[in-house]
Amino acid sequence: MNRKMLKKAALSVALGACLGALAPTVMAQSATGAIAGRANSGDQITITNTATGLTRTVTAGSDGSYRLSQLPVGDYSLTVKRDGQADKEPLAVNVSLGGTTNVNLGGSDTGPVTLDSVQVVGSRIVNRVDVYSTESSFNISREELSRMPVDQSVAAVALLAPGVVNSGSSFGGLSFGGSSVAENVAYINGLNVTDPYRRQGFSTVPFNFYQEFQVKTGGYSAEFGRSTGGVINAITRSGTNEFKGGVEVTMEPSAWASAKKDHFHRDGTIDERDRTSRDRSPLMKTNVWASGPILKDKLFFFAMYENRDSKSQDVDATEAWKTKSNNDFWGTKLDWYINDNNRLELLAFSDKADSVTTSYDNYNWDTNIFGDSSGQSSGSSGGDNWSLTYTGTLTDNFVAKAMYGVNKRSAVSNSPMDAECSIITLASSYTKKYGPKTNEGCHPTNAAISSRDDKREAARLDFEWTLGDHLLRFGLDQEVMDSDSSVVYPGDGFMYQALVVNAGSSVNGVVLPPGVTDIIDARYKVTGSPVSTKAQAFYVEDNWNVTPNLLLNLGVRFDQFHNKLASGATFAKSTFSDMISPRLGFSWDVQGDGSMKVFGNAGRYYTPLTNKIADYFGGGTTDEHTYYVLQGWSQKQSSTGNTYLVPVLGQQIGPVNTDGNAPAPSDVRTAVARDLKQVFQDEFILGFQQALNEEWSYGVNATYRRMTRAVEDARINHVEGCPWYSGDWPIINPGETNQLWCPDTNSWVTLDSSKDGYKASGSGAIMGYKRPKRTYKALEFQLDRAWNDKWAFNASYILSKSEGNIEGPVNSDTGYNDTNLVQYYDHPAVNERYGVTFNDARHQFKLRGTFKLNEQWSFGSTLSARSGGPITAFGVVWPNDNRNAGGPGEYSGGGSGWLCTANCSSWANRELVYTERGAFGRMPWVVDLGASVMWTLPVEGIDLKARLSVYNLLNRQAVVNVHSRYESTPGTKMPYFGEGTHWQAPRYTNLVVTWNF
Repeated sequence: MNRKMLKKAALSVALGACLGALAPTVMAQSATGAIAGRANSGDQITITNTATGLTRTVTAGSDGSYRLSQLPVGDYSLTVKRDGQADKEPLAVNVSLGGTTNVNLGGSDTGPVTLDSVQVVGSRIVNRVDVYSTESSFNISREELSRMPVDQSVAAVALLAPGVVNSGSSFGGLSFGGSSVAENVAYINGLNVTDPYRRQGFSTVPFNFYQEFQVKTGGYSAEFGRSTGGVINAITRSGTNEFKGGVEVTMEPSAWASAKKDHFHRDGTIDERDRTSRDRSPLMKTNVWASGPILKDKLFFFAMYENRDSKSQDVDATEAWKTKSNNDFWGTKLDWYINDNNRLELLAFSDKADSVTTSYDNYNWDTNIFGDSSGQSSGSSGGDNWSLTYTGTLTDNFVAKAMYGVNKRSAVSNSPMDAECSIITLASSYTKKYGPKTNEGCHPTNAAISSRDDKREAARLDFEWTLGDHLLRFGLDQEVMDSDSSVVYPGDGFMYQALVVNAGSSVNGVVLPPGVTDIIDARYKVTGSPVSTKAQAFYVEDNWNVTPNLLLNLGVRFDQFHNKLASGATFAKSTFSDMISPRLGFSWDVQGDGSMKVFGNAGRYYTPLTNKIADYFGGGTTDEHTYYVLQGWSQKQSSTGNTYLVPVLGQQIGPVNTDGNAPAPSDVRTAVARDLKQVFQDEFILGFQQALNEEWSYGVNATYRRMTRAVEDARINHVEGCPWYSGDWPIINPGETNQLWCPDTNSWVTLDSSKDGYKASGSGAIMGYKRPKRTYKALEFQLDRAWNDKWAFNASYILSKSEGNIEGPVNSDTGYNDTNLVQYYDHPAVNERYGVTFNDARHQFKLRGTFKLNEQWSFGSTLSARSGGPITAFGVVWPNDNRNAGGPGEYSGGGSGWLCTANCSSWANRELVYTERGAFGRMPWVVDLGASVMWTLPVEGIDLKARLSVYNLLNRQAVVNVHSRYESTPGTKMPYFGEGTHWQAPRYTNLVVTWNF
């Protein structure tokens, strides 16, 4: 092989690897990438997608710069025509998700371009030297993930990125850069699929449906918003000109997993979660897919079906539950290349899931016998989703993009017997007289039906306009998020309760008939109503090449939202002038060859309110009681063959009692402050990256985040000039000046909540709430070795500190996940302390590597290790106040940093000791080592692979959360303070067998 051929092969490998941490200078929530660089003025650069035949041509400008944007992710060949002469050998180029592949095309001003004159810049995956980038992000493809032990979830992919950790909170989730789990957003092909109700979690599709992932951990540009945490951006697979298909089977039997440990308190009693060593969660997934051309070079399809079968069990000492879920997923992607300059994409998928749980109340631990079932409950989630995207290259330097899509989610908790069985219960007065019955009613759980349907309609327009040294990007978007929640009784909608009252007494305002003592209370109750949030935004951004080596990113984003109650009344509203987010960044190509850069950015990021807060304040309630004389019991038989008792209703006693009805409010001025200001975070990043050679690179960056505002419900029991506020919890900006509606004066009053709002019991002291504050400081180091078809390696270390007096819109310390409705401001003592927050992971190490032994065997490994979170004590009182600052229950509200040591029964004479956040040490390190081996059938023409992966190989089950309640009453220490409540998942193994044809 001659020198020229060797050089072409090396360049092709380098460019073909361009799939990694490259930041976008393309469009909003992009599902595409770009190619850019410099050539000679007048050069014609042509790229062709090797899989679909898409061809685009652009002419280099007067300064020699060129750009081809909004390119579908994939492999391309690039050719150059100069002065009518074309390069005979095309160059292999890869376009990654949200990235810009930089190819500089040198050569003389008169001769043709040859490979000897092509300079490849910033094309490696892991060297992260993309001179068009001013952000922190991480890219990885499906093919790369297949070589490593990464579990089949988007969360597992995100955890590969530096600064992303699994939260140890009772409600789970991911923490990006010290933020809480309720501050992230996720996109699939540009469609926002984040939970609109609490902003926790997101819609999912099978792992084999994805093509590439991008995880943004900071510094993202103006087209991204509604997040103060991180962004997960993923694209799905598409069809090509070649017909393809495949089958993938994932097996995760319980026999391949280590048992959870049974945990006991120091006094020998079993942990509140009871037994866990017999819990099991086996899983079996099978998917089939096909792709290809419907019309060659024009219309392509990709389609997948997956069956997901899970049979888990939760076994305690005397009770057990078995859950079955056998669910189907379907998804498809259609790509219509109308011509080389116009493209239409349709994505549609359904992630609906149902499960049925069978309960066993008479389980025997010693014999491991389950006995007869005591009933069943069921649940469902997910929904149907779709998006339609148009991309048009209107001229060589102007590109437009339009997207409309619908994301649906549901959360339903019910029972298979709901339609047949009403709830029938016996009051204590009845059982005291007659003794308990054992077969009243046929409902297995006597629980109400809880349901919620969420729907997001998303639409956006984006434009990209290249003008010389300026790349102007601008656009607008709108999301309408509806949530319809309800809680109703099963059966005929009534809950029947038998009671015994005194003869001759009055019930419901009516004297009972002579001799009547047994009655039935038939209660009809429906809670919940539809609520809605409309969020809108527009942005403008200029990516300005001040010099060939210096790029400035100058952008600004404007957001507004309108949060409506069930009645249609406004709960909270902001305008574009209220939420202005400037974004400034720079990237300096130090040596001019893309091998080294210094970059930085500064930006402001806002989050709007969720639907949960409107639902809490604005839902309606129908709560009616109808009373009857109980004339005895009759026997019935259910569809399952069991006999049960139902009450025989006699004469109705009085009219229907509607005192409990509460329609959805239309006036919420006392529930929310006027001109409520929204939560924002300021972020600053400064970094350096260098490619040492074509394979090795390293980088260093520093990050600082600061949040100084909250939107929360606060206890307001004193407002100067308005006695009406004697114990209410309106939504305000704590620690700031707010305007509240005063019914006494029928006017707005001004409250400086940093000085007023709370009146202590006993002492009568007037005080306010501390302004919220959260900061995150981090220093990150990375070392990368790019994949060369033999091995790859990545290592990162982060030294960070997250501190403040508030975690974010949720509270992991006390286990509350109702976004913006937690207990930080139920009492001034709760947010008095400033110190390390729940998500403070001081040290974080992450390593991953892959090694190909030969064409048949390859190996992969991942290692993450982070220091444990802080242990903070929560007391129940604070100085000079006779009112509790928190409850003793682990998930009850509030909590004080003051602990009582003497005279604890008297609020005026208590001796209290103040404790900082994290004053009681830290939990142990969380270490997770994974290993995988992949076997490939060594037969040409047959693509058959099997990968065996072991997660948490060392089976470390470190504690990740503890009992944080220090006192039950002043001076009475809780027995289990500091002991574990949640632990790292044990070792488990799965086998993935893939056959592609």
